[in-house]
Amino acid sequence: MKTLRLTFESFRFAWQALQADLLRTILSLLGVTIGIFAIIAVFTVVDSLEASIRQSMSFVGDKVIYVAKWPWAFGGDYPWWKYFNRPSPTMRDFRQLQRVLTPENNRGIALFAARGGNTLKAGSNSVESIALQGVTFDYRKVSDVPIQEGRYFTPQEVEAARNVAVVGYDIAHNLYPVGSAVGREFQTHGRRFVIVGVMEREGKKLIDTPSNDTNCLVPLGAFTKIYALSTGGMGGAQGTIGIKGTDNDPGLLNLEAEVQGAMRNIRGLKPREEDDFALNRPEMLADAITKLFGVIGVAGALIGGLATLVGGFGIANIMFVSVKERTSLIGIQKSLGAKNYFILSQFLFEAVFLCLIGGAAGLFLVWLVTLVPQDSFRIFMTLNRIILGLGLSVLIGIISGIVPAVVAAMMDPVDAIRAK
Repeated sequence: MKTLRLTFESFRFAWQALQADLLRTILSLLGVTIGIFAIIAVFTVVDSLEASIRQSMSFVGDKVIYVAKWPWAFGGDYPWWKYFNRPSPTMRDFRQLQRVLTPENNRGIALFAARGGNTLKAGSNSVESIALQGVTFDYRKVSDVPIQEGRYFTPQEVEAARNVAVVGYDIAHNLYPVGSAVGREFQTHGRRFVIVGVMEREGKKLIDTPSNDTNCLVPLGAFTKIYALSTGGMGGAQGTIGIKGTDNDPGLLNLEAEVQGAMRNIRGLKPREEDDFALNRPEMLADAITKLFGVIGVAGALIGGLATLVGGFGIANIMFVSVKERTSLIGIQKSLGAKNYFILSQFLFEAVFLCLIGGAAGLFLVWLVTLVPQDSFRIFMTLNRIILGLGLSVLIGIISGIVPAVVAAMMDPVDAIRAK
């Protein structure tokens, strides 16, 4: 009951302070509002940007190891001359890996290759700059292929290299604006393909990365009738082998070690020879994105922290004024038996309550920002950021109000009553 009474009185005094000099209080709370807004707005935008970029890069898949000619690199000098003469993954490499890899370490393995700049035609309609991608049957286990209409390839279609295709939303819509595109044909490079499936629409992405909307999947055998698979150098379409890991191997360490050993054996490499292939993992990209946005978040937090510090000074000023105005009341409370901790808690709760008002206003402004429509990415505020904002408000209230509260608690009751 004492705690409830103390809390109620603190809220009542804080509300009286707001009503007594509304303009002064609002101006003082403005610093806390701007500080919380700055910090949470930066974190919210960073979270939204990071989520959007990760979504844009979702084509690389999750828990996948890619066997390729070129290693992924982010920043710095790229020694391309070391990898130029490496052989590209071939159907032989794929078949051998498919045979030797243990099912305990992988959930699927696929060979795929792509070439851009293709034109697809259907009657008087055509669509340009399309990525034509040849895949083996388990490609949908390695990469996300969300089918909206129709179906994926059958094993028989892939093995027989039939001219069937799974196309993106933009392709289907442009070739056949009216009605369903499933079961209908298009032409490319003098060959006819039947559309068996249409993928879900991805829409505009924040960064320009491969999109399923302009992607056309065909069986790898049908793809090689148009483009030859490269065996080395820069000619032909370079193949990539993707291996999907299992949940029992979260770090993919077992799978990576097994794939590396198998590939070295397939390529006939001696113990001291370097790998003539690259093992790429999406985690490399994720780590680079995390480091980048970590730096941006720290910089934003420092800027917002300075604004919050100024707001804390404003709250401290209000509390010192409040202590001075209520000196006589403090003396009366003490003379009636109020303990020091009661007086201290009363003013400390008042400071926290005022900061929570300012912090809530800052969070409300951030929420208004999230309502602004964006073309390439959506700004959203998570529950964790709301809790962080309120937690910072409480912390500012404690730091700003502790000294005035101690001053009030340590007053002599006789001197306090005599004060004017």
